[in-house]
Amino acid sequence: MNKNQILLGVALVSILILAACSSTQAPPPSAPGLERPAPPSDFASKTNPLAGKSDAIEAGKTIYNANCAACHGDKALGDGPAAKSLNPPPLPLADEGSLSDAYLYWRTAEGGGMEPFKSAMPAWKSFLSEEQIWQVIAYLRTMMK
Repeated sequence: MNKNQILLGVALVSILILAACSSTQAPPPSAPGLERPAPPSDFASKTNPLAGKSDAIEAGKTIYNANCAACHGDKALGDGPAAKSLNPPPLPLADEGSLSDAYLYWRTAEGGGMEPFKSAMPAWKSFLSEEQIWQVIAYLRTMMK
């Protein structure tokens, strides 16, 4: 091996070691047992006008499967095929039945790019209507404990 190959090998190993050491971080705010911030005032009083309506639940299922299941999983356990590549991992929504409609709407509409979440969750308000977001939440409620 020549000198350049050895230097390149040392550099690559160093980068891998640094990446492995720096990947540890505090649990995300979505980790079980951590407090969830209250929704901002413009979301705080929102309630789902479609709660329990079978047509809304069915529409929400279709939207969820097309847009959410890749990360949150088919049963909303945070174990979709894309979940392994995300840090922090997606919230296991099925275990979060105590979350308010206001919180779910806020996080779905605004996504996770803001503090304290800093997650890959997109702001769905750019892609889904208010009604579609409520339909997804209606469907989520059927899976939540």
